[in-house]
Parts: sequence; C-alpha cells; structure tokens
Amino acid sequence: MVVTSNLRKVFTDPKRGDVKAVDGVSFTANPGEIFGLLGVNGAGKTTVLRMLSTILQPTSGTAQVAGFDVQTASEQVRANIGFMSTSTALYGRLTSREMIHYFGELYGLEPSRLKEREDYVRNKLDMDEFWERPCDKLSTGQKQRVSIARTILHDPPVLFFDEPTAGLDVVTSQTVMGFIEESRDNGKTVIFSTHIMSEVERLCDHVVVIHDGTIRAEGTVPGLREQAGEENLERVFLKLVGELEVSA
Repeated sequence: MVVTSNLRKVFTDPKRGDVKAVDGVSFTANPGEIFGLLGVNGAGKTTVLRMLSTILQPTSGTAQVAGFDVQTASEQVRANIGFMSTSTALYGRLTSREMIHYFGELYGLEPSRLKEREDYVRNKLDMDEFWERPCDKLSTGQKQRVSIARTILHDPPVLFFDEPTAGLDVVTSQTVMGFIEESRDNGKTVIFSTHIMSEVERLCDHVVVIHDGTIRAEGTVPGLREQAGEENLERVFLKLVGELEVSA
C-alpha cells in the first residue's frame, strides 16, 4: 500500500523564488490496483514519485510505502519498490546478464535467490536472444525489457511506472502495458504516471488528476466522466483542470 498525506515539495528558484511543484497531495493506493497519476508534463507527477521513492525529501507532509515512512525508513522503502521510466539508465558496456546480476547484488539478493530471479526474468521477458549482448547494442524494445527486469528482479510489492511508454513504438508499448496489467493481477500496488488518455482507459482502476501540483479530481474513469459530464476522456481531463475552452 502507498499512502500520502498533504505531501508538498517546494523548490527555490533564484529568479522565481519558491516554486510549489507539489502542493498538498493526499491519496491511498492499494495492492492489486493500478493507481493512475494523470496530468500534463510539469504537473507534479514525477516529483510525487521521486518523493515516494526517497529520491527527493518532501518539504512537508508524510508518505508511507509498504508500511515504511519515506523520510525515517528510506532504506526499507527502497527495498520494497521498483521504479521504471523511459529515462531509466542502463550501463552500455554491461551485457543484459551483467546488468541484471549487478542490480541483484545491489538489492542484496543471496546468490541462490539471485540465480532463481535471473532465470525468472530471463524467461518471463524472453531475453535469451540478447542475454549476453552489451546494453548499448540493444534495440529500444530490448532495452525496455532489461529495464523491466531490473525493476522487478527483487520481486517488490510496490511498483512505480513514470510515463514508461513515452517515445516507444506501438509493439513495445503493448509489451510494457501488458506487464503492468500482469503486475496488478499478481497483487502488486502499481502507481502509473501518464498523460496519455488511452493508457488511463486501459490500465487504471483509480485515477487522480494532478494539475499545477494539486489534485483536481479523483475517482474511477467512469466516475470522472460522470463528474465532468463528458464522455471523451481528453475533454474530461480538460474540464476537470479548468482548461476546456469550447463546448462543442
């Protein structure tokens, strides 16, 4: 489970002064659920995920991930999460196998458990063809499979996906979304950040609409449609954030 309460992050800019990237965000995401963070680029979605993953310290407010406080139990939080985005970096000189093994050791997996999990991700993600190939020689889709493998290697109960299909082709995007659905079906708590409406319709059990660092609406996709009085999800989003300028 992931729980946030009045989570805030303020950055200080030399020219603009204090900038509220996230301002009072509260929500609960449950196991066996894909919880969507829907918003345009710059809305605050990535900042929320970075605070939840302990990359950033909140300015104020609280958050618990898998029962651990992000500020007082950061090591335990990191041990219980997987974080993936299209910007997830791979070490180009390492082969896929070496990359996975390296992160397994960072996760602290015992040798026998690491071998078991390596075999699992290799088979699950069909990585035989490029298992011994350097990461800088992989296609975009193959790199994404390595990134997924790295994210799930330690079998964490909570998964964060930050716009993981951005810039990917249709086939690779389908692979990623299929894996996210499977993670939900396996009882994981999945938080999925996106600005792509079709992904929200397909994946999300529950959605919060974030705009200018604040939550503007929350609910299921049908519930948000009803709240906005619109069927088209793009129009729903624009209406909920107060930027729908036309009525036809």
